[in-house]
Amino acid sequence: MAKKKFVLRVDEETMKAVEQWAHAEFRSVNGQIEWMINKCLKEAQQQPLQKRKSEQ
Repeated sequence: MAKKKFVLRVDEETMKAVEQWAHAEFRSVNGQIEWMINKCLKEAQQQPLQKRKSEQ
């Protein structure tokens, strides 16, 4: 699956919190943000159809 690049603007305190969380879970900041987005999509039942099928 191709990944799309984009610019994300967040305030400094939020970024520090994400960096600390990523470090604690041995992920890169990018990996942590990707994990957070996927977790939220799954919880909201808004995952892309392709991911839903592969998890069944």
